[in-house]
Order: sequence, then C-alpha cells, then structure tokens
Amino acid sequence: MKLLMIEDNKSVSEMMEMFFQKEQWDAHFAYDGNEALALFKDDPDSWDIITLDLNLPGIDGMQVAKEIRNISKTVPLIMLTARDSESDQVLGLSLGADDYVTKPFSPITLIARIKALHRRSQMNAAAAKNAAKEVHDNDDFDVKTKHFKLSSKMRSAFLDGKEIKGLTPKEFDLLRTLAKSPKQVFSREQLLELVWDYQYYGDERTVDAHIKKLRQKIEKVGPQIIQTVWGVGYKFDDSQNGDDE
Repeated sequence: MKLLMIEDNKSVSEMMEMFFQKEQWDAHFAYDGNEALALFKDDPDSWDIITLDLNLPGIDGMQVAKEIRNISKTVPLIMLTARDSESDQVLGLSLGADDYVTKPFSPITLIARIKALHRRSQMNAAAAKNAAKEVHDNDDFDVKTKHFKLSSKMRSAFLDGKEIKGLTPKEFDLLRTLAKSPKQVFSREQLLELVWDYQYYGDERTVDAHIKKLRQKIEKVGPQIIQTVWGVGYKFDDSQNGDDE
C-alpha cells in the first residue's frame, strides 16, 4: 500500500512511521498543505490512501481535501482532527473525506481504519470490474425500481430519470446498500459494518452525517427516498414517489 500522511506534528508522523513500517507500507509524509498537494499532484493515481490532518500551516486541511477531491473522486481519504464537534465532522465529510479519526488517537485504531477503508476500496474496484461483465435488462443498472436506478459500473444513480450528482464514494456505497434492499430497515451499526466494513465502537455520527449530505443531493432532483425509522435507523423507499400507492 502506498500511503500519504499529511500531518504537521512530526512526533505523530514519526510514531506512525514505525507502525507503517511494521505493516510494510510505502508511507510518505507531508507537513503542510502546499507540500501535500505537490506530492499528490505529482502522481495522483499512485496513492492507495491518504490521511489528512485538519489543522495545517499554510493551506488548511479543508482546502487540501477540496483540492484532492477536485483531482480524484475515488482516492480513499481519512481526516484526522482535534475538533470533535459534529459541524466540523459533517464539513469534512461533505468535502469528500471517507472517514474521520479524532485526536488523540490510538495508532492501532488508525491502522485498523486504514486497513478497513483500503479493503473496501479494493472491493468496490473489483465490484465495478465484475459489473462491467454483466448486463442487466440490456443496460448496466444493477439496482432498478419504478423510480430509481443505480449502476455500480458507472458509479451513478438516477431518480425519475434525473441523475443524483456529486455523490462521494461513501455516499454512493451507502445509497447502494440501502437501495439493494428496498424498505428493509438498517440500523446505524449495520450500515457501519456493511458500508465502512468495521465498527465505530459506538460512534454512529458518521452515518448520520453521510445520510444528511446524501439526502440534500437527492432532494435536488426529486422526492426524498431515504427514510428515517425513528429509534431504529434508515431505509430506502421510493414507493411514495409520483402516483404510486
């Protein structure tokens, strides 16, 4: 795995370097936003995963995340932040971060998060390749309802013929997971395991943050199809769209 760690605290970087070496990962380090973007832009497709500190000298982590996502929509990105407010986490996720880890963190926990995100990214790539080999109803949509269709191959989704634009990789995976089982209620814990491939040890806010951003993008093209089941979780249901009974 080729990893880029963007972290201005050299003590943290040196500590994590020992853990990365133990995993035999090809780890590179940047200590400010400008250096990070220069490294990334040199060969964007070569990076398997990026960890990004929110508080950086020069260009801050939020702007770095935005620049990275302008270049690559798919490179896995974990945001490291000393801020624990929900608004900061939602903002980071809205800029395209796939996950966040709050400082101070355990190196073992960060390693586990990196492995899980990398594994999920590889699974998505493999699924896209497999989807390319299959044809569903003479098209490439592997999820279809009366109002909704989704293509894993094209990584795109449509509601009543209108594309739901700007979906991040995690938002797409979340929508696909829900849409594959219409009206089935998923708890936050289940979604963490299915979409993120690991447990957050009780921290379920990342699901709510992704659902909030996903709903905003859905509502730009049509009625809401992600429903809240209070006290339980979320479900996909487009049966109330249009003139459906």
